[in-house]
Amino acid sequence: MTINCKGHLIDLSKPKVMGIFNVTPDSFYDGGKYKDEADILNQVETMLNHKATFIDIGGYSSRPGADFVSVEEELKRVIPVVELILKHFPETLISIDTFRSAVAKASVEAGAALINDISAGKLDDMMLTTVGKLRVPYLMMHMKGNPQTMQQLTQYDDVLKDIIAYFAERIAAAHQENITDIIIDPGFGFAKTLDQNFELLRKFELLQIIGKPILGGVSRKSMIYKTLNSNSENALNGTTALHMVALQKGAKLLRVHDVKEAMECVTLYNKLNTT
Repeated sequence: MTINCKGHLIDLSKPKVMGIFNVTPDSFYDGGKYKDEADILNQVETMLNHKATFIDIGGYSSRPGADFVSVEEELKRVIPVVELILKHFPETLISIDTFRSAVAKASVEAGAALINDISAGKLDDMMLTTVGKLRVPYLMMHMKGNPQTMQQLTQYDDVLKDIIAYFAERIAAAHQENITDIIIDPGFGFAKTLDQNFELLRKFELLQIIGKPILGGVSRKSMIYKTLNSNSENALNGTTALHMVALQKGAKLLRVHDVKEAMECVTLYNKLNTT
C-alpha cells in the first residue's frame, strides 16, 4: 500500500499524519493565524519536527457556508507559500487542498507532491485529466454540492452504501485518466448531519472494501465539539479519541491540526498492534 510522491514511495501500510496548513482568513479553526513568512515557517517546521509526512496547504476554506474565492485569489494565497516552504524545507511533501485544476497544475509545477480534492473532480471537469497528466497521487473526498450548499444535501438511502457507490464511480473515472495512486476520504462534516458522521465512523471499516488507503479527517470538527457542548478550540481531546477509533477501523492517514498529538496516537496504535 504505497503512493509515489516525487519519486519517493510512501508506505501507507503503517498510518501516516498530514498536517493542515490553511492560508485562508476564514477557516473554522486556524483561519488567519499565519500573518507573515516567519509564522508560516515556524508552523511548518513544528509540524515536520513532530513527524508529519505531508503538509496540506489550502487557500479556499471548505467549511460550511464558506465565502467564494476566485481562482486568482486562491493562487495568490497558495503558490507563494508552496515556494517559501520548499525554499527552506526542500524535502517537504506538500499536498494542495483544492478542487480547481488550474490551482492543482500551478501548485505541482511549483513543487507540490499530491492533490487533495474535496469534490473528487466533480466541481471542475478538467481536474481528473489534469491530475492524470501531472502524475501525482490524488486524494479524493466524498461530498455533495459545494461548500455553500452541502449542508442542505444530507439525504441518503444508506450513507455508507451511497459513499461506497460514489467512490466506485469516481475511482473508475480517475483510472480512465491514468490516475493510479488514490486515497479516499469519506468527508466527515461534508453534506452529512452529526448523526450521519457518527454512523460513518461507527461503520468506517466497511470502506476498506474499496481497496484504497482511507483518510480519517475528524480533527476539531463540529461532530466533536457539538457533541461535547464545546468549541473547536477545546476539541483536541475529543479529536484524539476519535483518531484512535479511525485507526482501529482502518484509517491509514490522519489529516490533523495537531501533529504532535496525532503522532502520539499513531505510536500507541502501532504499539497496540505489534505482534
